[in-house]
Amino acid sequence: MKTVSENRSFGGTQGVYTHASDACGCDMTFGLFLPEEAEDGPVPLLWYLSGLTCTHENAMTKAGAQSWCAEHGIAIVFPDTSPRGEDVADDEAYDLGKGAGFYVNATQDPWAKHFKMWDYITDELPRVLGDTFAVDMGRQSITGHSMGGHGALTIAMHHPDRFRSVSAFAPIANPTESDWGKKQFKAYLGEADTEAWKAHDSALLMAERGFSGPVLIDQGDSDNFLDLLKPEALAEAMAAKRQDGIFRMQKGYDHSYFFISTFMEDHVTFHAEALYS
Repeated sequence: MKTVSENRSFGGTQGVYTHASDACGCDMTFGLFLPEEAEDGPVPLLWYLSGLTCTHENAMTKAGAQSWCAEHGIAIVFPDTSPRGEDVADDEAYDLGKGAGFYVNATQDPWAKHFKMWDYITDELPRVLGDTFAVDMGRQSITGHSMGGHGALTIAMHHPDRFRSVSAFAPIANPTESDWGKKQFKAYLGEADTEAWKAHDSALLMAERGFSGPVLIDQGDSDNFLDLLKPEALAEAMAAKRQDGIFRMQKGYDHSYFFISTFMEDHVTFHAEALYS
């Protein structure tokens, strides 16, 4: 573990750290905010998974989450969105390769060697956090934006005993029926194995199994990616499943961090209620 930086923030500490990842076969970087309460013992942990093109830094500096997490005594971790390094496969397109790990374990060349983001987020990084920092791994919740919203929802529904609540900002909700999904699943998981695709589609997972805790979804109605996100599929699945949750269409908001920062307080408060219940 290498400490890249640590800065005082809202009474706590905003750190950036790198470590050698066995899952991804390269060095990985993450940001972690620890509130002041972490000086006295482990605190609940909120995960924030970022979207396409992002690193650990985007949400860490733009989402405004630290102030609200400090208010509730919650840690928040900002993982990277993909493996990095000179020998890591990449693509000229912004929505494939570095910055576009899609939170799956790639099985196809040239991606399979490094692109194991599912294992990294669900197994390796939790162990690193639990072994190194004052975080209570028995009290976790998860959120994310766009591709990260997709990741948060799918991971939560596959690990309902781990996460007490899940939320998402403008998630890629139905990737098996979207160009944001079909392209990446074909590249990472293979064109023939469409059953593997279904395991990473939040609308399908919601219809099949739902989630054991509360769900909060915020979607801007002026989002220029609505046709790719397909929020209606997730909303319909939540209604049909009678999921304990709220789906909010926010008038006039787009896909940007202005949208995320506007509603971040709501999301942190939502998770705090679950984490402290």
